[in-house]
Amino acid sequence: MYLTREEESVLDGSQGESARKAMELIVALGKIYDADSLIKITSAHISGASYKTIGDGGLRYLEDMSKDARVKVKATLNPLGMDRKRWKEMKISEEFAEKQLRIIKLYEKMGVITTCSCIPYLCDNVPSFGDHVAWAESSALSFVNSCIGARTNREGGPGALAAAIVGRTANYGLHLDENRAPTVIIDADIDDTLFHHSLLGQAVGSVIAGGIPYFRNISPDTEAMKTMAAAMAAAGSVAMFHVDGVTPESSLYDVSSLEVIHIGKKEMSDAHASLSTSDDAQLIAFGCPHLTVREMTEMASFLKDKKKKRNDVDIWFCTSSAVRESCPDQVRVLERFGPVLADTCMVVAPIEPNYQRTGTNSAKAGNYLPTLCSQKVLCNDFAKLMEMVL
Repeated sequence: MYLTREEESVLDGSQGESARKAMELIVALGKIYDADSLIKITSAHISGASYKTIGDGGLRYLEDMSKDARVKVKATLNPLGMDRKRWKEMKISEEFAEKQLRIIKLYEKMGVITTCSCIPYLCDNVPSFGDHVAWAESSALSFVNSCIGARTNREGGPGALAAAIVGRTANYGLHLDENRAPTVIIDADIDDTLFHHSLLGQAVGSVIAGGIPYFRNISPDTEAMKTMAAAMAAAGSVAMFHVDGVTPESSLYDVSSLEVIHIGKKEMSDAHASLSTSDDAQLIAFGCPHLTVREMTEMASFLKDKKKKRNDVDIWFCTSSAVRESCPDQVRVLERFGPVLADTCMVVAPIEPNYQRTGTNSAKAGNYLPTLCSQKVLCNDFAKLMEMVL
């Protein structure tokens, strides 16, 4: 693999030990995937922000890297294990909170933007078409590959941090034109609702695993593509998709010879059934991926004249701090039902000691809650979940 003199000097330690380790990791990944060279990136998005997911080992790694490392490009961070101001409302222990706050400070020391969201492409980190980036967080990298036309592989947290520190990533996979072509056509027959787009992503991810689907007969908006991307990445390992006439690269490929898979009522029903293992919930949590301003507005409109009648069910609305601050009127309505939590979500928070059954309208959360949080799941659309408490 070809390295420039500058890259070789970083690998030799000219920019410090942490940068050397970062370059060593990037080069090792490049060799594994037969990359011919490294390429400059314009941004990174880093997972591994929650103390729940990285633990003491991850904390020690960040302490080591932050001794002399600073990011060279714009770098943002995934959700934390708690709202940094309202963690007591989440029933978080003081020990967890203390270590979580240390993690944030270490990332800040390295120059990472710590608004902590899984939808940075709608807030602080917006790539341009054709940009090479290094993003972790499966739903976010799928969105920027597909809906923006930036280029990233499915990075792990340490790899994304390393790329941010050296400003490079290895040139392989979805950075290359030939690997961005669709592999299968999805002929979709679904209702035009957010929840049905989430179930569509679940159905497709379960069938095609790591392929690149080309959707026909749908016209998803930003929120629908966000939830589709999340579901496909969780149910399979889909890192990119095309939507006929919607996504920026959909017109570049001849799809006439591709296999066609039909997704209709039966497939949607099967996807729904695969996610639901409970018929009630102790916690109902929305915002996986984080809620947008539009979603917050629609939820507040639905709830504005209603009252919560059950106190035995907690409700969380999870979003970014930027979104929460931008729509105070909607927050006031939603807070009558439960806290609007910033920079965290139900999947990376330590909910297990307090809840065993969680309701969600997210197929992504429906996949991860049983494995990461030991939850039985009630998966349904927003209105039907809220009917439980109204």
